[in-house]
Amino acid sequence: MGIKSFQGARKQQQAVSDATAFRVSDFMTRDLITFQPEQTVEEVIQTLIKNKISGGPVVNSNHELVGVISEGDCLKQISESRYYNMPMEQHTVEHRMIKDVETIDGNMNVFDAANKFLESKRRRFPIVENGKLVGQISQKDILKAAIELKGQNWK
Repeated sequence: MGIKSFQGARKQQQAVSDATAFRVSDFMTRDLITFQPEQTVEEVIQTLIKNKISGGPVVNSNHELVGVISEGDCLKQISESRYYNMPMEQHTVEHRMIKDVETIDGNMNVFDAANKFLESKRRRFPIVENGKLVGQISQKDILKAAIELKGQNWK
């Protein structure tokens, strides 16, 4: 029962080598909802809720990545505003965003990207080319890639 034919094993090896051609840039989201440093946290919250997303990249006027803001960053703002009895309208994205942003290479294969997600415990990575934000890859995008890969190679 546990014995595989030689032909079957060769076919499986071929599928794995084909899989390395699957790059992050093939599965990343290019049409992103982005935020600007001068926006208010309240605007971010409204956008997150309206678009059913959990965060997004922050870009400057040259479309260069300057940070990332998430639901958690907004929650901190809400909590501190209540604690210190301060109005939320005064706080901008620039004060709440994470500035030290880890990016991922669009040429990386999806298996290496999956490992990077596991090691970093992040939900998404921006992709930057020539200093400009070009896309974002999420854990869900990697899962979609795996399903597509399975459909093409493991029939």
